[in-house]
Amino acid sequence: MPIRIFRMPPQIHRVVLLIFAIVVSFLVARTLLTPSSFRDYGFYRGAALGEQMGHQPVFAGKQACDECHSDILANLAKDFHKTLACEGCHGAALIHADNPESKLVIPPSTICLRCHDANPSRPAWFHQIIVKDHYASACIECHVPHQPSEVP
Repeated sequence: MPIRIFRMPPQIHRVVLLIFAIVVSFLVARTLLTPSSFRDYGFYRGAALGEQMGHQPVFAGKQACDECHSDILANLAKDFHKTLACEGCHGAALIHADNPESKLVIPPSTICLRCHDANPSRPAWFHQIIVKDHYASACIECHVPHQPSEVP
């Protein structure tokens, strides 16, 4: 009785070759596209630390605002917004802090809606408005920007 050699059907042979080509392509791409500093500090790109430390800061902080705008910060300290950073509404202000002649961003009225638009995920005690039921075209027409609980 002759020994029969098992031959793979051509369809299976093609599928195996395709899977092999995909695996080899993946390994080659991973080798070429993975940065050399990857895994220096665990599952991270080590060079990212140096890049992040090299970024120039853009935020000045509340202390820089207090140098010129202490009256506004004193008013703000009496309100619920005392914990907010000035730059949360006005944007990054390091350039303005270094050069007071440069313009500071005056936020649009709709910036109030970022926090005060009705959202069921917020606590019940948090002041929220339903925009369609509240006059929301310009918050500062009815509210003092740095003491919104007061009416002008």
